[in-house]
Amino acid sequence: MKILLAVDGSAFTKKMLAYVTTHDELFSASNDYAVLSVQPGIPPRARAALGKEVVDKYHAEEAEKVLAPVVKFLKRHGLPVSSSYKVGHAGETIAKTAESGKFDLVVMGSHGHGTLGNLVMGSVATKVVAQCGVPVLLVR
Repeated sequence: MKILLAVDGSAFTKKMLAYVTTHDELFSASNDYAVLSVQPGIPPRARAALGKEVVDKYHAEEAEKVLAPVVKFLKRHGLPVSSSYKVGHAGETIAKTAESGKFDLVVMGSHGHGTLGNLVMGSVATKVVAQCGVPVLLVR
């Protein structure tokens, strides 16, 4: 099975990783794991002022801060993993990546704000569930 793990470096990512590594019946080493971090874009005017090279380096460094400990943790638990990052709106980007990469499952942590919180603040998890044709497992 091909599994996409969406991570942002938060405590909710840590809960999701703990769930994945403690449920061997669902998440064995025979699966293929891809870890994805989505970095928010920089406004066009700021990007133009800073230059493409500076902005690209910034995104790569910020993504590495999130991805490196996750990859290290998963490898320490014997799970084969690859990692990547993209720039954009997190919910949309995760959903598009899951579908275009032909993943069988998306796993991500959720803050669990509930319906009212989602109406007011929006939720990456809610957007992924709404826009993704791939099954999504939310860990709270």
